[in-house]
Amino acid sequence: MDVLNAVKFDIAKGIDMKRKLLSGMVLFMLSASVMAQQSFSTPAQATDALAKAISEQNESAMTNLLGENWRDFLPPEGVDPDAVDRFLRDWNVRHNTVVEGDTAHLVVGDNGWQLPIPVIKTSAGWQFDIKEGAEEILTREIGRNELAAIEALHAYVDAQQSYFAMNQKYAQKIVSSKGKKDGLYWPASPGEAPSPLGPAFSPKEPGTGYHGYRFRILPDNHGFAMVAWPVSYGQTGVMSFVINQDDKVYQSDLGSDSEQKARALAAYGPDKTWQPVAP
Repeated sequence: MDVLNAVKFDIAKGIDMKRKLLSGMVLFMLSASVMAQQSFSTPAQATDALAKAISEQNESAMTNLLGENWRDFLPPEGVDPDAVDRFLRDWNVRHNTVVEGDTAHLVVGDNGWQLPIPVIKTSAGWQFDIKEGAEEILTREIGRNELAAIEALHAYVDAQQSYFAMNQKYAQKIVSSKGKKDGLYWPASPGEAPSPLGPAFSPKEPGTGYHGYRFRILPDNHGFAMVAWPVSYGQTGVMSFVINQDDKVYQSDLGSDSEQKARALAAYGPDKTWQPVAP
């Protein structure tokens, strides 16, 4: 894994495509009152119609299927054309509408990816229920963010080891001072060797974090350490994480005060409230 230069932490193959395809959906769905308007005799007819609407880029059909406000949670700039192409390829490889009682789910591709928006049976017929998909989408997004944060912490350990090999000391900051190489990341000039850590820890938009998480180097007299916590507790993540030079991650649910508690940590030293993360 080329964590030192590329710093690409999407955990499972295909995750990024599904994340982009559903980008921004959660906030809308949690407050939406408009259900999908079009109903069908069978759930398979509904999922077939969705795939057809996507393949034809038929916005009118999407409105009929997902409700009049669907562009509020899936704006044009939020859709990756390559992601849509991959979804349609998965659909063409294999697709199935799995029915359990009055609820059905679309499953596509060899890996069996399940669309988080269910099709439900109503008095009018089968229709997409976007609001019911909100909790599952949020859970998936949080899970992806937490996995990315864990991988980022392991990358931090690798980067510190690389920095130490060059400087015989550990870095005390993530991003270097302007014009210096006193942190784990600095912009490399053409032909220059890259910094130990890639630019992902230095987001272009202040406050955005990395995959929904923020990171801070912790003081450690015996090596180095770092803490990571969610940008928005319960929305971008739940668990907070710590790591040191032993490359072992611990996690704890710090609650709604996660940021304050994480920033208040004066040193690495997980107590019994922190549990080890399975490798």
